[in-house]
Amino acid sequence: MVIKLHEWIIEADIQSMQQAMETGATSSVELVKHYLSRIEQYDGRIRAVLEINPDALAIATALDRERQESGLRGPLHGIPILIKDNIDTADQMHTSAGSIALANSRAAADAFVAAKLREAGAVLLGKTNMTEWANFMSSGMPSGYSSRGGQTANPYGPFEVGGSSAGSGAAVAAGFAAAAIGTETSGSIVNPAHHNSLVGLKPTVGLLSRSGIIPISHSQDTPGPMTRNVADAAILLGALTGMDERDAFTLASEGRGYRDYTPFLKADGLKGARVGVVRGYFAGLPEEVRQAAERALAVLREQGAELIDPVVLPCEGTEWNYEVLRHEFKKDLNDYLGNLDHAVPIHSLHDLILYNNEHREAALKYGQSILAWSEETSGTLTEALYLDSFHRYRELTRAQGIDYALREHQLDALFFPGDEGYDLAARAGYPLINIPAGYTSQGPTGITFAAGAFSEPLLLQLAYSFEQATRYRVPPKL
Repeated sequence: MVIKLHEWIIEADIQSMQQAMETGATSSVELVKHYLSRIEQYDGRIRAVLEINPDALAIATALDRERQESGLRGPLHGIPILIKDNIDTADQMHTSAGSIALANSRAAADAFVAAKLREAGAVLLGKTNMTEWANFMSSGMPSGYSSRGGQTANPYGPFEVGGSSAGSGAAVAAGFAAAAIGTETSGSIVNPAHHNSLVGLKPTVGLLSRSGIIPISHSQDTPGPMTRNVADAAILLGALTGMDERDAFTLASEGRGYRDYTPFLKADGLKGARVGVVRGYFAGLPEEVRQAAERALAVLREQGAELIDPVVLPCEGTEWNYEVLRHEFKKDLNDYLGNLDHAVPIHSLHDLILYNNEHREAALKYGQSILAWSEETSGTLTEALYLDSFHRYRELTRAQGIDYALREHQLDALFFPGDEGYDLAARAGYPLINIPAGYTSQGPTGITFAAGAFSEPLLLQLAYSFEQATRYRVPPKL
């Protein structure tokens, strides 16, 4: 059966898999077996998957039986999903953020998003490699590297793989699962999506809960879907939404999130849309990426979008600092580590730095300069530098950035080339979606749409319309 599945499953969407299971042409067990076989065959050189869930086949068996006896839970019933290694799962898998310091750490409870996936009937297939500590460990660390998992490779060739959700991106691109969950603080979903010819959706901060996720910054962190097509991103997003008492930020999503985003997928969704082109972000791009963005803009025009070109943001040219992340990382990480089981060797950022020094050969290939930089803060979030930076950047990126442009030009969304605009949206707490836009001599490239808070329905609509008009994605040749 796995051999028969091979030809269509590599790029199959979730709806096609669901239809095949409903008709009896395949089963969740067969899907899991196929993905496990593919991981075994190809992941030795890609290193996208850190560990397999030893219960995956048993879970799939139970879900197949449930389908026969009581019917379908929903569109994710029996669908194998990979999740990033900073997302807690209360099972036999570990949650380590790619660090050998947490290589034996098992969570006592599911992260909210992991629990939502189980509730929806998804099979948690395994954990994906990631840039260690979500790329907040060392300024010299390449994207996709972790001391626990090694260097993740781009399945398309010797190209940048992107980070920090590198394993999630490479795994989905290589056909190791139906989809994956990544996390983003600033670019960590849209960047690997851009480099792996994927759809990467970074939601509004607060739409999806962050409880049970190893943090960098409570003001910027969010999980989000990484998929091979826009429809799958919509399905996953709907399954993950919901208010969580363990994450107060989710209270802002009341009445603003949806359990089903698929009604917003409209092939003519670009028709009449007013899209602002932020030309300042084209400067300095590789020529092939710039050309791909220009071709994408031509598609937008052909599909009936009205382009306002150029749009200038008052905040362009601002020299940003990273004091918000630096200060929040120590506080938020200490809160997470402080709740780990006593068998785990670290319970604070200070402990982590000491552990890494004691295991220098394995743990510090690229050093830990950012960890040490964060440890210098008080961990109380009372420093004037932190407070001033937080409020200033929120003002700049919203009232003098995204909100300004949308209001001033009466826009629906902003257009950025490649994965540009991620830092702006990250500091604002606003959503982004990156979609495949072709291929260059340096690997895949994408385009990015951005808009205001809780604009995910609009972004999915625009992205779906672009995707249906272009169909750029092709699978890598492994």
